Amino acid sequence: MKHLIPFIKKPPVVSVIRLQGTISSGARNLSDSGLAPVIERAFTRGKPAAVALVINSPGGSAVQSSLIAARIRRLADEKSIPVHVFVEDVAASGGYWLACAGDQIWVDESSIVGSIGVIFASFGFPELMARQGIERRVVTAGRSKSLADPFLPEKPEDVARLKALQEPIHQAFIAHVKARRGTRLNPDADLFNADIWVGAGAVPVGLVDGVAHLVPKLKELYGDKVRLVPYGQKRGLLSRFGAGLLGSALAEVEDRALWARYGL
Repeated sequence: MKHLIPFIKKPPVVSVIRLQGTISSGARNLSDSGLAPVIERAFTRGKPAAVALVINSPGGSAVQSSLIAARIRRLADEKSIPVHVFVEDVAASGGYWLACAGDQIWVDESSIVGSIGVIFASFGFPELMARQGIERRVVTAGRSKSLADPFLPEKPEDVARLKALQEPIHQAFIAHVKARRGTRLNPDADLFNADIWVGAGAVPVGLVDGVAHLVPKLKELYGDKVRLVPYGQKRGLLSRFGAGLLGSALAEVEDRALWARYGL
């Protein structure tokens, strides 16, 4: 007589992807090419019941933000897998673009979210150069080749040109937020002028769904026995041992400037 093994239902699995850092095509930051295998595994391994994104990012490249978010949405729709977002310190600018890839966005009481805008930042040195007797010599083929040259005085036409370049990027960001958040957005709130909100203050305007932390919220949604499987980018051997120290130092300065906008 055969012994029947009783069917044991396995606990649900939730893949957890950590998106930590600034967003750019650089190898040390969040990029679509770097995250592609991580995201693909998170949606396909072990038949997950859901995917959770843990976001801590002050933003960065609009293109990389769009590509990463689009990849997440494509897989979520193809696999019919819900995506839950949990914000740590900040999901601002491109970080909020990523957050909108989720079906729900949850924050800590002190999380910073928003900054739905586009920025171009540079420096100007013409007066310093003049005091030092330094002459800037530029030869271009095409009048826009020296656009916003930091070694030349700022020109009104350059500012106008930069604003014209920023506008379609800003509109793409707004369209993404509206498409993902839909009727949850407060129609009376001024959401798209790059303001930021803190914690529960982002709930009434519709940018987030509530205050909650990863483990208790996922247990509430999927049961106490839910199994959380972490996924994240692996740093290459050369980057771990400090290859390209000058480039890394400059990138670190740029990263710190992004974080510093939000007091972090």
